[in-house]
Amino acid sequence: MKIDHVAAYVSDLEKAREFFCKYFSCTANEKYHNPRTGLSTYFLTFDDGARLELMQRPDVVQTVDGLAIGFTHLAFSVGSREAVDSLTARLKEDGYDVVSGPRTTGDGYYESCVAVVDGLLVEITV
Repeated sequence: MKIDHVAAYVSDLEKAREFFCKYFSCTANEKYHNPRTGLSTYFLTFDDGARLELMQRPDVVQTVDGLAIGFTHLAFSVGSREAVDSLTARLKEDGYDVVSGPRTTGDGYYESCVAVVDGLLVEITV
């Protein structure tokens, strides 16, 4: 098992992408945009392979409850769809709230999202 990526909502997607690429020598993928939800994202890849997902949605504002600017989930790659399904089922059986999935997202990820300790969102992906 390994951490796949860390994600953060930002208020200015282009400015955040430019900052990380300029100062931390990462490479951005082509911007993804979901017109239905308004979500736009970039995946930034660093020299060692670590990735940061920058996300922006028009309905996400600075707040204490719910979606907010800042880190939003921690993603773990478990290697296969079967492993995603198995771990998601195990967490659900142990009383954790499965927020979404397992499912294939609009940008091609097979994942589930589970609210764990203190509401931290953990994404489990192939």
